[in-house]
Amino acid sequence: MKKLLIKNMVCDRCKTLLAQEFAKAGIVITSIKLGEIVYEENADNEEGIIEGILKNNGFELVKDTADMIIENIKIQLINTINNGENDIAGNMSSYLSKQLNKDYSILSKMFSKKEGVTIEKYFIDLKIERAKELIQMNELNFSEIGYALNYRNSSHLASQFKSVTGMSMGAYKKLQQWDRKPLDKIM
Repeated sequence: MKKLLIKNMVCDRCKTLLAQEFAKAGIVITSIKLGEIVYEENADNEEGIIEGILKNNGFELVKDTADMIIENIKIQLINTINNGENDIAGNMSSYLSKQLNKDYSILSKMFSKKEGVTIEKYFIDLKIERAKELIQMNELNFSEIGYALNYRNSSHLASQFKSVTGMSMGAYKKLQQWDRKPLDKIM
């Protein structure tokens, strides 16, 4: 068995696509989750085939240790937003430290240096993109969206939304020109 970390693999469609491509190539996947594939090693040229599959579909194999850590930070944050998890409620730094078994100051410095933005800013951007998606789906009101994204109150979300997008949530909803970014394109 061999484990791969994959950059930009941030949604269920990514997992489905790669599962299909690996199957076409005759590579047996034993586990697949956001940013990670575990497969059974069979052939000598498998790594070249895998790198070709990844490249042809807009993904990249993560090889550098710092890149692996940064990709894991992104995966942890995306998972909390996609799954509606509120276990990072008051303290993202403690959550990430615990999940990645590293001091948050090291994670923060590494992330900022490599990505050019703080973890906090990245997380806010993720939450705003998720808010845009929830507005577009039109199933929740603004207060419920704020709650779903673990904001203290809906005015805090509204303030951050306007700061990031330049418009209010109501104006965005009325605009109905959905300019959402895929989560893997936020950085």
